[in-house]
Amino acid sequence: MNQDIRAFFQKNNVLEVETPAVSQCANTDPNIESFELHTQGEARYLHTSPEYPMKRLLALYSQDIYQIAKVWRAGEVGSRHNPEFTLLEWYRVGFDYHQLMQEVGALLQCLIPALTQSSIQKSYQQVFLETLDINPHSATNELLADCIEQQQLDISGVLDRSAMLDLLMTHCIEPTFRTDCLTFIYDYPVQQSALACVREDDPPVAERFEVYIGMLELGNGYQELREPDKNRQVLEQENITRQQRGQKTMPLDDRFLAAMEQGIPHCSGVAIGLDRVLMARLGKKSIQDVISFPWGVA
Repeated sequence: MNQDIRAFFQKNNVLEVETPAVSQCANTDPNIESFELHTQGEARYLHTSPEYPMKRLLALYSQDIYQIAKVWRAGEVGSRHNPEFTLLEWYRVGFDYHQLMQEVGALLQCLIPALTQSSIQKSYQQVFLETLDINPHSATNELLADCIEQQQLDISGVLDRSAMLDLLMTHCIEPTFRTDCLTFIYDYPVQQSALACVREDDPPVAERFEVYIGMLELGNGYQELREPDKNRQVLEQENITRQQRGQKTMPLDDRFLAAMEQGIPHCSGVAIGLDRVLMARLGKKSIQDVISFPWGVA
């Protein structure tokens, strides 16, 4: 599979790169926890994605790049999660996120024999309207809560808006996705924008996408946010959310933010979980079946 991936990118003139797996800084996303290391009295973190250093390379060279990298995320163990896994991440200079969706589809068609039909692309709003008759951008929190109750979804505690939308997506919408083709969902709610551009529609939407085969999410991509002040605001707000949730705040990557000040080209980027792609390629139901030494025996 890795040989097929490298051949694909060589054909498309995308350069393979390597970046450090250990950093002085960490991912601030409240939904992701980093492994923390201590050496000679200093804290270091195993990366959860090579995103920040790859964007530093974009700032330096403005060139199409990809990387096949081992990454680590604490506490993620299950049939689709292993704390150590393999991520394919790439950035295409001059591409918008719709062009990148086409390239993602072309690559995955080469890798997964079960994909016998053409890809489906639908907006986040479209799949909510088709499946639940709800506009996810304008529905009130009360309406979302009522929908969760009507669907008889079992929840514990109080969910915020993003959590309610995620619950409806995973339990009501994703089960409708076909297993013989890829499903791309794009234009997400602004509160789920991360480091994606926000398009000022009515209502505004985040220019990002996720790609699935059946219910198995394979990856997510972005029209990359380039404004340095907005990048800093996202990281700072994520740390505020972490603090509100009682999580440890993370040191911001000042070198990444300095690269954003220097400027990166107009580009889109995507991260694909290769272990999940291998699951789909081999028809396996558990990620443990495609990793030689999964977490319990590593």
